[in-house]
Amino acid sequence: MKKKFSLRLLAIMLGFVMLLSACGNGGKNQGTGQAGNGNAASNEEAGREDGVFDINIASEPESIDPALNSAVDGAIMISHLFESLIRWDDDGNGNAVLKPGIAESWDVSDDGLTWTFHLRDAKWSDGKPIVAEDFVYAWNRLVNPDTGADYEYMLDMVKGYEEKKLEISAPDEKTFVVNLSVKCPYFEEICAFPAVMPVRKDAVEGTENWTNSPDTLIANGPYVLKEWKHNQVIEMEKNPEYYDADSVKAEKLAFHLQDDQNAIYASYRSGDLDFINSVPQEEVQKLLDTKELKVLPQVGTYYVVFNVEKEPFNDARVRKAFSLVIDRDFIVRQVTGQGQEPASGYVPSGVYDVDGAEGDDFRTVGGDYYSIKVDDYEKNVEEAKKLMEEAGYKDGEGFPQVEYLYNTNEGHKAIAEALQNMWQEKLGVQVTLQNQDWNVFLTERKQGNFNIARSGWIADYNDPMSFIDMWMTGGGNNDAQYKNPKYDEIVKAAKATSDQAERMENMHKAEDILVGEDAVVAPIYFYNNSHMMKPNIDGLYYTPLGYYFFKGLTGF
Repeated sequence: MKKKFSLRLLAIMLGFVMLLSACGNGGKNQGTGQAGNGNAASNEEAGREDGVFDINIASEPESIDPALNSAVDGAIMISHLFESLIRWDDDGNGNAVLKPGIAESWDVSDDGLTWTFHLRDAKWSDGKPIVAEDFVYAWNRLVNPDTGADYEYMLDMVKGYEEKKLEISAPDEKTFVVNLSVKCPYFEEICAFPAVMPVRKDAVEGTENWTNSPDTLIANGPYVLKEWKHNQVIEMEKNPEYYDADSVKAEKLAFHLQDDQNAIYASYRSGDLDFINSVPQEEVQKLLDTKELKVLPQVGTYYVVFNVEKEPFNDARVRKAFSLVIDRDFIVRQVTGQGQEPASGYVPSGVYDVDGAEGDDFRTVGGDYYSIKVDDYEKNVEEAKKLMEEAGYKDGEGFPQVEYLYNTNEGHKAIAEALQNMWQEKLGVQVTLQNQDWNVFLTERKQGNFNIARSGWIADYNDPMSFIDMWMTGGGNNDAQYKNPKYDEIVKAAKATSDQAERMENMHKAEDILVGEDAVVAPIYFYNNSHMMKPNIDGLYYTPLGYYFFKGLTGF
């Protein structure tokens, strides 16, 4: 998912919990339920006990329609308004684990292909019962080309996907049946994903922009929309019809929509904000030292994406050269400074390979596509210069001026300036920088209106496929406009088998093409996630997929 985020569950989440526990010392201890316990703060920094939890995670979201959102910030908001068959819930120690949601139980056939979900007695926010047909409608809407959902491929393991007629049914109001074409090892995680959350037909089709107003947004999660002041704030309040209302401790949430890090930080210090996950770059080291800035694991990659349809980046040699001269070690040590891991590939550390939580991860098995060692950087530069000369741009001569696009954020700006300097100093090329508001940036990047752009992807589920299938021809999240029939064929082969070893082998082959041969993306570092929260507040829980959950908070 784009970043600005049984029981196989036990194996999946055990790996996440171990990561969180490993970060428990040195102030990185959200996973132990201590997220609010930083150093003592002054009274004005302790937050105001006004009954509203004030949050900043991003500026104006592109959408809070479950089917249309493709960003982590939107997913966090959506996950407070809607709930799917399965939900992420607190394990009691601040870690998010999968638990029954609207489905109170489910059965799986011996061959793993038929899933039968049994819905609990639950209601929409207007008091009407949630029925199985609501899931049938929502899932068919997601894959319908007319919807225009970036995530329409999320249900490609369901039988009938290719024909856009999913083999899903509602034998009665409380039974939802799904037939898969192939056994899917991460299907439970799919069933918790925001894009497959239920929406009601009469709400969606009755009003244009149905999610923009509390009068038309009918929710089924722990909160309802109270007000959306565009480019200012999205206010939510507790849903009185939510079946698990006792678990909702925070009565009101206010998502403040800002991207000026200095203003955000000032609002946090003044007590106007209780939670932020973006701070000015110059404050990072001090806040890490005081342990006020909490750093948690996150399964994702920060990278540069090239528009492969526009010159000069329609030449793989140019893309490789631009990637090779990125000094990733310098960026994570001197620019970001939050302990990120330099990226030697696209699929990040922490994503399982054949043996799941008990085996090596995909990155370890896949190896490095270029050296990230400091001593090898000049070798990378020499190789890059040779590639540029082969492409007809020796020492940058004749290379057109190109633009690097990023969304407004001081951290992204600092990285952009570092990249600009590296490309000019090592390759002799001129790259201008352009920033845009988040929702505008997402649209421009999706439409291919860029030369080079910053990007980031957080795993939607813990499997390499979450990173691999987005680059298939015509994919809704394929911002590079990349088309390679060989790549498509290999990814389809990985999707068509239930054999884990065969799946992983094909996904490694796909990454070899994506990064090693075609250099569609230039990975920079593997994410972690940071935030600040007032020390008087407790009850936050989190998953390394990038989602924060606020419903259990107390102390504000």
